[in-house]
Amino acid sequence: MKFLILFLLVFAPISVFADNIQLPSPNRTGGMPLMDALNNRKSARSFDERDVPLQKLSDLLWAMWGISREDGRRTAPTARNDQAIELYVMKKSGVYRYSAQENSLTLVLAGDQRRTAGTHDWVQNAPLNIFIVHDLNRMRGPEESRLEVANMDAGFLAQNAYLFCASAGLNTVVRMMIPRDEIRALLNFGANIYPSLAMTVGFPHAGR
Repeated sequence: MKFLILFLLVFAPISVFADNIQLPSPNRTGGMPLMDALNNRKSARSFDERDVPLQKLSDLLWAMWGISREDGRRTAPTARNDQAIELYVMKKSGVYRYSAQENSLTLVLAGDQRRTAGTHDWVQNAPLNIFIVHDLNRMRGPEESRLEVANMDAGFLAQNAYLFCASAGLNTVVRMMIPRDEIRALLNFGANIYPSLAMTVGFPHAGR
């Protein structure tokens, strides 16, 4: 019994840590010319169920909310540079929090939770749902305007996602009508944590 307890204490943390994902370094050059990406940008609600490779996922997350300058500023602006945003990535294997500093995904909740991402089949079967989440307590300015500002900030990240997906051959659609109460309960968010928008992402169905 003592050996079993010692084994669990020593090795259980390793198995939990192993569920985290170290992403490959994002490709920060190349891609489709901007005007072509703008021309090809569109919303799509049809997704192949195959996984998005980690390299494309790393590139997408960097495009949305990566660190682009030595002073810590990001690929998308925020009001007053508050940077009160976290990205939560819902995959078949679990829900992860993106760290731009570490370029990694930290496991928040294991298992397929995609049924909570939205009511449509194409949402629940898509390989990726990315939630743009604001910590309202980290935002400055009048409290009554923070939700409005959060939605504005989230729109910048969403447009970055659209342009990247147009360049990378991925389908995506932004969703503002998301089950916020279910997401809050699932991830134990406090009252100050506000899921602003979601992006559903995946490859187009072959031949469509």
